[in-house]
Amino acid sequence: MAELDRTAPLPVARASVATDVALVATFAAFIAVCAVLPAIPVPGMAVPITLQTFGVMLAGLVLGPVRGALAVLLYLAVGLAGLPVFAQGTGGLAVLGKPSLGYLLAFPLAAALAGWLAGRALRARRLVLLAVFGSAMAASLTFIHPIGITVMGARLGMSAGEAIAAGAVFLPGDVVKNLLAAVVTIAVVRAFPDLRRR
Repeated sequence: MAELDRTAPLPVARASVATDVALVATFAAFIAVCAVLPAIPVPGMAVPITLQTFGVMLAGLVLGPVRGALAVLLYLAVGLAGLPVFAQGTGGLAVLGKPSLGYLLAFPLAAALAGWLAGRALRARRLVLLAVFGSAMAASLTFIHPIGITVMGARLGMSAGEAIAAGAVFLPGDVVKNLLAAVVTIAVVRAFPDLRRR
């Protein structure tokens, strides 16, 4: 029996796929944890303040556009399948009738955009924190707020002005969460530079 060639290269592609699957699953679980932590109810609002958007943005910023969006889609699939991983411990198809549906629908798009922009921001030589934070804010303002506010307003019978005013309540918290996500992302990428491979 021929001796095994110990100099043969390891199956890098297979290892990379396994790593990607593990990272996607881990971040999906992290988003679920952020969602089920005690939510802050807003008086007169059907949508509470949670850490969901922090988890979504962190997934996109750290994993990049494809894996970040896949992590969010996995989280949504698990929740729609019935596990109580959405805000306030809810789950199942009943969430499709809630005012918060727009925010859920926007999450994968926001993670993808944040991840794509952060790929460029992390290569900046100066003001990296500001650039990564800007990536998260751009994704929030492009997808999460417009889609979330539109669906919430339609479900609650609000006028456009009322819906925008109601949705603006979430903006200060998102600024803080996006800044925190940027800080964590830079720390993680510096500690694990190969994590955001092409």
